[in-house]
Amino acid sequence: MDVNSVTAGEVEITYEAGGPDEGQPILLLHGWPDDPRTYDGVAPLLQAAGWRTIVPYLRGCGPTRFVAPEPAPAGQAAALATDVLAFMDGLGFSRLPIVGHDWGARVAYLIAAARPERAASIAALSVPWAPGPMGVPPLPQVRAFWYQWFMNTEPGAAFVRENGVAFAREQWAVWSPPGPWFTDETFARTASSFRNPDWAAVTLHFYRSRWGASAPDPRYVALEAAALAAPGIKVPTLVIHGEADACLLPDSFEGQERHFTGPYRQVRLEGVGHFPTREAPKAVADALLAHLGEAGAH
Repeated sequence: MDVNSVTAGEVEITYEAGGPDEGQPILLLHGWPDDPRTYDGVAPLLQAAGWRTIVPYLRGCGPTRFVAPEPAPAGQAAALATDVLAFMDGLGFSRLPIVGHDWGARVAYLIAAARPERAASIAALSVPWAPGPMGVPPLPQVRAFWYQWFMNTEPGAAFVRENGVAFAREQWAVWSPPGPWFTDETFARTASSFRNPDWAAVTLHFYRSRWGASAPDPRYVALEAAALAAPGIKVPTLVIHGEADACLLPDSFEGQERHFTGPYRQVRLEGVGHFPTREAPKAVADALLAHLGEAGAH
């Protein structure tokens, strides 16, 4: 695995690349609370099929840093997507297949909606596409979003600033069924990424700007407006989610096809929670390779 960094707008993004040097590049975006280790079981399978995997640390995570310190760094999805587009530019890629889990899925959707010429295809894991203003979800989903409401209170925000690693571990413990995918050692390998000095600020802005406790950063309004104006996502799309996900409940994915004007497919994984790349890496890789083969035909 090669580890490098590239300046991408206001951040210096560290990324890991692996697989054949001449392989077709594919971008793998991690979610929250997570880091590139989430693809450790998937990336080798893609690489063995000839793909060159590129896995960046998103803003606020791991060794990725702001070029100039920001007193209140933005964390909204459009800020992350802006970083990713600049990251692609920095590496000389005008168009790539994009795979994203959780936050990474939101970025993939946003790019596919607002800048479809940059995404050859997308695969989104564990998050549905929900264009437009946030509305109150059904009550079971409201209950599952406790962590978001918590961060939208001042005591909750203070807790995350002071106890970020413990807060992240709680999500790992409750979002998926217990099993061998998650050990103290597994978590510790990723938890180091949560000690980035901007992790808490980016995390809080992501969730607080969604629900109104913090204002969105106006620098990203144009990208958000372009995504909202899109009649639908036209690039080939695969959605993978676990039937035992306790964060984004399976009912959240019902009726999603109405948002897509291009090829669209869902894969539901029985017994899998919010972290399919960690819990069922072979099933995820198999679905991705089938999707990538089909997307190449369009």
